[in-house]
Amino acid sequence: MPGRNGRDLARGRVPTTGTRPRRAVRKSRRHDGRRPGIITGMPDDIRVRGLLSIPESELGWRFSRSSGPGGQHVNTSATAAELSFDVAGSPSLPEPFRSRALERLAGRLVRGVLTIRAEEYRSQQRNRDAARARLAALLAEATAPPPKKRIPKKIPRGLNERRLENKKRRSDVKRQRSNRWD
Repeated sequence: MPGRNGRDLARGRVPTTGTRPRRAVRKSRRHDGRRPGIITGMPDDIRVRGLLSIPESELGWRFSRSSGPGGQHVNTSATAAELSFDVAGSPSLPEPFRSRALERLAGRLVRGVLTIRAEEYRSQQRNRDAARARLAALLAEATAPPPKKRIPKKIPRGLNERRLENKKRRSDVKRQRSNRWD
């Protein structure tokens, strides 16, 4: 009789009379991984800083097979996401931000294009979200205004005189220690 051997019972399978067991039905989710009915911000825009955001239409995506965990699934599905963003030719970046980003990201750009690869998750959607988040963080850091210039503080004259007096006193002590007792 099928389904009555010891392995099936050990695995928790219920003996059947030849009919296949039903699969568990998962609750439906939208294709982007969020629960249905929850309204979020503009999903097409990547918020960088303040009012600066990048529309999804300026992003280029490539998907490939990912390395790492996933078993047999990893060999058949393209879950690694590669995001490309043209910093030099983007119309959504104002000129001061663009020049700052080109200067600060010069080591990561290839012909003005920034490429980010995300493959840490087994799901393509989660890798896409991770790549978007990394792009937003990189651009926020690259377009940040330069830090304020440090204005050196003038040392008060009394403080400087006390420092020199202590220095002279210490020097005399050391000189006296080095004299030989005859």
